[in-house]
Amino acid sequence: MFDVAVIGAGMAGLGCAQRLRQAGYSVAVVEKSRGAGGRVATRRVQGARADHGARYLEPQGDAVQGLIEVLVDRHILKLWTDTVWEFRQGKLSAIPRCCYVAPAGMNAIGKYLAQDLEIWFGRRVQAISTTDNQRWRLSLEVTDSNLEIPQELIAKAVVVAIPAPQALMFLSSEIGFQSDFLDKLRSVEYEPCITVMAGYPAAKQQDLSNLNLQWKSVSFPDNSDLAWVGLDSSKRLDPRLPVFVVHSSANFADRHLESADLPTVGQELLDRTSEYLIPWLKQPEWLQVHRWRYAFCRNPLPVSCLVADGNLPLVCAGDLCGEGQIEGALRSGWAAANWVNSQLQDLPLDSSLNW
Repeated sequence: MFDVAVIGAGMAGLGCAQRLRQAGYSVAVVEKSRGAGGRVATRRVQGARADHGARYLEPQGDAVQGLIEVLVDRHILKLWTDTVWEFRQGKLSAIPRCCYVAPAGMNAIGKYLAQDLEIWFGRRVQAISTTDNQRWRLSLEVTDSNLEIPQELIAKAVVVAIPAPQALMFLSSEIGFQSDFLDKLRSVEYEPCITVMAGYPAAKQQDLSNLNLQWKSVSFPDNSDLAWVGLDSSKRLDPRLPVFVVHSSANFADRHLESADLPTVGQELLDRTSEYLIPWLKQPEWLQVHRWRYAFCRNPLPVSCLVADGNLPLVCAGDLCGEGQIEGALRSGWAAANWVNSQLQDLPLDSSLNW
């Protein structure tokens, strides 16, 4: 039994849970994957790290700016580049922009935000219902081999901090949610993305030195297939081999999201990348592909968090609300924490942007 159950250990869920925990509430975070951070994600491949979710942090607003300052001070983040590049009409152009990355992998941000939280990894919410004594009951599906964590959780309030289509799998009118609330969730749309992580022989490091690349990050704002390419290994303190990460456009992802042969899809993206940037990028030593069904919220709701009208407190938060992206997700998580607090004990909450 907890005061609050937070569904989703992404940026919004972690920010919300930390604010409520620090105020004195008992909080449990339920997360279907094995790690915290959501789309701020890193994968280990062939002895290397590759950031296959969020590319970097940039000072979008006060919330992210404050987080960057704290993580730089704790040597978790470093300045990666002060210039990003755009490829338009066959030409590269430079744009001043400060981008911060974690040498240990971007998921280090999620690990930092998850400190001191009780997180139930490997648990997906299958159903939500109410108990006889007016509490929420979450029925959980096991998504990993950890059978020690319970498959049921009871809480006074629930924060749903996952993409709207995933939330709608267990939120319905059958358990008392109003049609207006559900219609707002159904109206939220997302753009998918397919990410390719590709490693190259260590000998190619010398080729990169000879090329004297000016860029580490290249976006393709008007390309039908590509959205972004990054020299991911340049984020690491001592890279042993070149690693590139390629993000597809939403159009490309729409066409290939259900493909049963993702390596071939990834190779197609590398082929396109090689045409514009470096010819040997189409010949990786290894590649892995990840599909993000809900990479970017296309039309966030014009509210800081979405409250479900009902007898028991439940609120939705994340990049489906407000400004979108990481800044919006953090602020939405905090707004949800403030609302939950107002429905429970109304304890003093830290309203600062301190981390």
